[in-house]
Amino acid sequence: MKIKDRYKNDIAIIMSKRYANGSDLWAGEDNNIGKGSPFSTRDVALILTELGYTKKDKIIKDIAELIFKHQQQDGRFRISKSGAIYPCHTIGCLRVLCYLGYSKDKRLKKTFEHLLSTQENDGGWKCNKFSFGKGPETYHSNPGPTLEALDTFRFIDISENKQQINKAVEFLLWHWEHKKPVGPCLFGIGTLFNKTEFPFSRYNLFYYTFVLSFYKKANGDKRLKEAFKLLENKLQDDKMIVENPNRQLAKMDFCFKGRTSELATKRFNEIKNNMQ
Repeated sequence: MKIKDRYKNDIAIIMSKRYANGSDLWAGEDNNIGKGSPFSTRDVALILTELGYTKKDKIIKDIAELIFKHQQQDGRFRISKSGAIYPCHTIGCLRVLCYLGYSKDKRLKKTFEHLLSTQENDGGWKCNKFSFGKGPETYHSNPGPTLEALDTFRFIDISENKQQINKAVEFLLWHWEHKKPVGPCLFGIGTLFNKTEFPFSRYNLFYYTFVLSFYKKANGDKRLKEAFKLLENKLQDDKMIVENPNRQLAKMDFCFKGRTSELATKRFNEIKNNMQ
């Protein structure tokens, strides 16, 4: 049975919310593609890829073109008509387009170049919005957007920028040791981080291990091995349990809270293969 057929009830719920944020394709009234999580344009696009949709599907093509309309001349993405452009917005849009199958699209070349030109000295990416004050911990990069940035770079040839990318990998491996909240948005590694989340939408153990497993620098590192071991211990009958999905998704079959998930297990097996 095809994935789309197996999860047709979940898909029906998602499709029923297509206009819920005020515009088409889960966008807000001002075409805000980040409004309404987990049923924003960006979030839904990622969920649909987990549920078997590809760029061959018209709705995926339509979502991709909507996101491309938000791209600026310098490669950044403005997720709504008003408001500032933050690095996490650009990284998030780039990530979605990569998952949708557009990583090789020539329009994204300048976005990848923009990311490489704005990397911080510690290897990560951050914005200058300090919602929680300006303590010394906030001068580090933001681990969450940095993880998403690495998630995009795995889709392209990074041989010419390997040293730069490895610096980002090292920053995240350092955070595994440091644990404490860092960056302007204070991303930390604690109890909540260690609960498995699916689909991948936030900085957490499952997503962290998944992304880093694609990088040779991380694969042989004891810190990633520790993360993988902790994740592996979550398995039940060789299947991954979803411990902490978004509460609005928690009763959907593909990521039901407290149950094993076929699709989450598929992602875990990718990690396992990468680690081997």
